[in-house]
Amino acid sequence: MADRDRPRAIASVSIIAKRGHAEAQRAARRCARFIERRGVALGFDPGTARALGRRAKGRALGGPARPADLYIVFGGDGTLLHVARSIAATPRPILGVNLGGLGFLAETAPGEMEETVAAVLEGRYVLERRMTLDVTLVRGGRTILRQSVLNDAVVNKSALARMIDMRLAIDGQFVTTYRADGLIVSTPTGSTAYSLSAGGPIIHPDMAALVIAPICPHTLSMRPLVVSDASRVEITLDSDAAEVHLTLDGQVGRPLKVRDRVRVRKSRHSVLMVRSRQRSYYELLRRKLRWGER
Repeated sequence: MADRDRPRAIASVSIIAKRGHAEAQRAARRCARFIERRGVALGFDPGTARALGRRAKGRALGGPARPADLYIVFGGDGTLLHVARSIAATPRPILGVNLGGLGFLAETAPGEMEETVAAVLEGRYVLERRMTLDVTLVRGGRTILRQSVLNDAVVNKSALARMIDMRLAIDGQFVTTYRADGLIVSTPTGSTAYSLSAGGPIIHPDMAALVIAPICPHTLSMRPLVVSDASRVEITLDSDAAEVHLTLDGQVGRPLKVRDRVRVRKSRHSVLMVRSRQRSYYELLRRKLRWGER
């Protein structure tokens, strides 16, 4: 759920650029000079510091030291998702500068960077609190993985494996058994990611909901399901099939075994997203999805 928080004073900034991406590193260097001219304390994650020939001042992602007041991320949505997971325990505002593809999360264009950063440093921005999910993988009664995600948790098979059977329960009540290529549980933020490609609905970030979307179901009557964000979702793998994985935010993966249980529920942690006051969510959808173009 994207609650609006009051803008916060920014006294320190940490810059993270996508590794091995020359354009992201050039934009990060330009941004660093701009911030330093404004007298704001500046730090970098170790990878970005090495790429820019700087010292990695301040807090490493997920490290024990004091976090920055603002994280500026150069790359695509994948880079931003990595940063969001790394600081999940101590959330701070994140501003994404998009140098990837669609960029629903990292929405600021490089040409807008200085104007947007100046507005944020002056307190002229919107701060959205985005819901995240706690995902737990249980095997034989033992928890073997626990992770927070911003977009989605996905159980799916490899390209060559046969369809898999997945039993779905919500709040302890059996719903159905899906026979499909996979199953997605997403937040409203993640509804424009993999879930959208699987035919799921677009859910406004302000909605208190989860989307459960099957991937290529064997029975076409099995449609995406929207449930309350208070729901406790459990997926049990009923197939003894090879090459089935749990994938979190498209980045963290773990192979699954028959009878593994994937439990998903709303996390107590949120991700704080910086948005421009001049840009609405619907404008973002029109621009990114090319609505109305011929």
